[in-house]
Amino acid sequence: MTSVMVTVMLVLFAASVPVAIAIGVASIIGIEWFTRFPLIIAAQQIYVALDKFPLAAIPFFILAGNLMDVGGISRRLVEFAKSIVGGVQGGLPATCIVTCMIFAAISGSSVATTFAIGTIMIPALVRHGYPVGFAAALQATAAELGVIIPPSIPMILYGVTTQTSIPELFIAGFGPGFLIGGALIATVLVWCRIRGWGKRDGEGRLHLLAATRQAGFALLMPVVVLGGIYGGVTTPTEASVIAVAYAILVGMVFHREIRPQDLYPIFRKSVISSAVIMFIIACAALFSYLLNRQGVPDAAAEWLATTFDAPAAYLLAVNIFLFIVGMFVETSASIIVLGPILAEAGQRLGIDGVHFGTIMVVNLALGMITPPFGVNLFAAAQVAGIGIDRMMRPLLVFITVVFACLMIITYVPAFTLALPNLVFR
Repeated sequence: MTSVMVTVMLVLFAASVPVAIAIGVASIIGIEWFTRFPLIIAAQQIYVALDKFPLAAIPFFILAGNLMDVGGISRRLVEFAKSIVGGVQGGLPATCIVTCMIFAAISGSSVATTFAIGTIMIPALVRHGYPVGFAAALQATAAELGVIIPPSIPMILYGVTTQTSIPELFIAGFGPGFLIGGALIATVLVWCRIRGWGKRDGEGRLHLLAATRQAGFALLMPVVVLGGIYGGVTTPTEASVIAVAYAILVGMVFHREIRPQDLYPIFRKSVISSAVIMFIIACAALFSYLLNRQGVPDAAAEWLATTFDAPAAYLLAVNIFLFIVGMFVETSASIIVLGPILAEAGQRLGIDGVHFGTIMVVNLALGMITPPFGVNLFAAAQVAGIGIDRMMRPLLVFITVVFACLMIITYVPAFTLALPNLVFR
């Protein structure tokens, strides 16, 4: 049954069938052809998969990101970041990265970060003489920090599916996020020096004090959201609701850039984005249920643990495997289907669950900027109004930088575990 389901799924992927539908059709074929279950089991398992309180954080964080975009929070964050790093040659690309890092600490979504920041930064980069392909590739890459720096929707999914502490996963994401952000900033500064770009990047830059005052409410948002989580006052789900309430308050009352008539389009866009993710989660959970009934996770975990009897070799094999998977399978589906299997094998080899979860999220985040199904690429290309082919040359450089950081994260656990050990253990 498993081989038939996987084959059907891959064939449908190759035929450009949407990920959720491909997984769902493969699951229903498995039920109908190879089990005696009534098809009602599909509806039951879909309901069970979605009936989890932490998953409610996903639509709320998506809504918060869209509210921040329309409410002027993202624009003010750009001005704040530019006041810090925008005064040097190459400062505008560095501003893009820093802004994405700040926005990531609010939205939890790379796609939301791409649209919210990209609509501001990509035109600004082009006006300052940067090639549009470079600008779009940089935005797509920097936006992946939205799923690494907490709060992170993929980390919530990993925590739910593997029974790993979500607060520990969240705080573990800071080290890798700052490592990747710092490496990207260093890369663009050197690149701009070599190519002679960005000599006018400091024009129109606000003084740090003025930019900080203007972005005060925006900068307070991560403190409100993450402070509640790490202070033990709120769960990640409750914090996501607070983020929405705060974004509405700031956008409508303080900044006055969200009008009552703007709320319907914002909510509609958020509902559609949330429904897509939830549909993938539901279908992937049904697929995972059937694999569990066949004993596939136990067999795969046993094979991986016995084939790779050293943690270092196992982690290398997993990274290569996930990098390939991330090119073709959506991040949420990959985590739900593969997370329990790979995490169990890792635990048998003594790999910390929080460390492994961070590795998996960072690796699959690369899938958001690798063809053919990189969602950030499509989002950035849409904002920039270009084809993905024009992004490929600079994108290869950024992928190489992020993969090098992934290897450091994998084999130097202190980058991931230092903060969780300090706070929770």
